[in-house]
Amino acid sequence: MRQSKYEVIKQSLLQKIESGEWPEFTTVPSENALAEQFDVSRMTARRALQELSDQGIITRNQGAANAVASIKSQSSLIAIRNIADEIAERGHQHSARQVSLQAIPASQQVAHQLGMQQGDSVFQSIIVHSEDNVPVQLEERYVNPKVVPEYLGQDFEKTTPHIYLTHIAPLTDADHQIEAVLATPNRTELLNIEPGQPCLQVQRRTWSKKAVVSFAILTHPGHRYRLGGHLTFHPSKKI
Repeated sequence: MRQSKYEVIKQSLLQKIESGEWPEFTTVPSENALAEQFDVSRMTARRALQELSDQGIITRNQGAANAVASIKSQSSLIAIRNIADEIAERGHQHSARQVSLQAIPASQQVAHQLGMQQGDSVFQSIIVHSEDNVPVQLEERYVNPKVVPEYLGQDFEKTTPHIYLTHIAPLTDADHQIEAVLATPNRTELLNIEPGQPCLQVQRRTWSKKAVVSFAILTHPGHRYRLGGHLTFHPSKKI
């Protein structure tokens, strides 16, 4: 899939930042400079810079030069974004395998996170997201049936739970817990990694207005991710 001109600019700037060539606080080229360098309009260059700013990767201040955001700022800004969009922005192909989609009794942990009683029926989806056919995220999601009653009727190989949920119950709040974990045997198999492989795990709870919508456990192979102003996943060349 051919990248748009603004995405080419974004990827060029991201490569310099992620490689360490441009450390934090480094001045980033202006709209005019980028427009000339990539032979595009100022509007195209502005879009690339604005999206990097929205993601917390760079800072933009009126009357001042653009600069790479501080590492502290980048690490604290975990945006809730659609993984398919993240992958597409890198010019790669997203695919998803729906492992299961069913109603199950809520465990103590899930019931606590969703504000329900243990044993109450909740909707569970387990999906493996891949980038260019390499697994980069295992999404285990538990959904409140009272808020999203039609959840089990969806095909999450055609759309992501994120897209569906934000359409049905627009998100208003979220909290995160991020930690390094060792892959369990089941996660090892689903992510196609070696037993005991270190992983980054994000536990995320989301609300729509005052109701909890879902509780998700997102597990990423440790050698296929980078944590910045947003979650960026880099597939390993080895599977």
